[in-house]
Amino acid sequence: MLSIPPGLDPDLLRSFVLIVEGGSFTRAAQAVGRTQSAVSMQIRRLEEMLGQPLLLRGARGVEPTRHGLWLLERARRLLALHDEIHSTFRQPAVAGAVRLGTPDDYAMRWLPGILARFAGSHPAVEVEVTCAPSHELVARLAEGELDLTLLSEGNEPPGSRIRWLWRGPLYWVGTDELARRRPLPLSLASGGCSWRDAAITALDKADLPWRVAYTAASLSGSLAVALAGLAITVAMPGPLPDGLRALGPAEGLPLLPEFGIGLLRGPRTPVAEALAQHIEEGFELETGYETRLRA
Repeated sequence: MLSIPPGLDPDLLRSFVLIVEGGSFTRAAQAVGRTQSAVSMQIRRLEEMLGQPLLLRGARGVEPTRHGLWLLERARRLLALHDEIHSTFRQPAVAGAVRLGTPDDYAMRWLPGILARFAGSHPAVEVEVTCAPSHELVARLAEGELDLTLLSEGNEPPGSRIRWLWRGPLYWVGTDELARRRPLPLSLASGGCSWRDAAITALDKADLPWRVAYTAASLSGSLAVALAGLAITVAMPGPLPDGLRALGPAEGLPLLPEFGIGLLRGPRTPVAEALAQHIEEGFELETGYETRLRA
């Protein structure tokens, strides 16, 4: 008689995915509202069902095995479909439209995963995203044109209540050859950008001559100029195109300060609050992953 294998419990797969993404049993347990021992037992059950080890504890936290990596991609797809089915056949708790602002520098780095998860859990919500410099987004929020916005530190209105989501250093990005040129050719955003101000202040304090060779409206534009070998630019930690690398004192450049990414809300509505919660959770998850990478 043909034996039918037991079905995979979505709860087991969800705990597995959360552990891999957060690098921690504790963080995953908090996300699903279970104890750490209960989540550990879930993973043991999953490994027993599949007959292969899925996770390893290493110096950087919990990491997937070869079989775990294979499962991760498929578990994400299965859970997305599971959540879509579930949300489609239930009355959505939140519906309507929400207008989110973000600097272009953060859109590709942070938002894809956040917005995808939000769409899966809130299918009746329409998200309108506006990319612009931080100071423009703050002005639009004040005018009622946005419901909430991400912004770079240094652009927050006086006395505003900011939820700071991330903090880390800025880096010079380019090539060794460009770093040796004097005056130093720069590709920066236009006036009003806190990254631009930080770069110029650091160079002036170090008494290094510089010139703004290119003005780009976005980080992708500045990276394209740097990749062409025409100027260096400033970026936050993260993946860089092949041919570029982070530069610093070893290349004769001054250290750049840390900066923060904040979330500023307008009038609170159920739709805006739901998206704000997803953004905060997404940044917390990414911050935990980066902490492991720097360990």
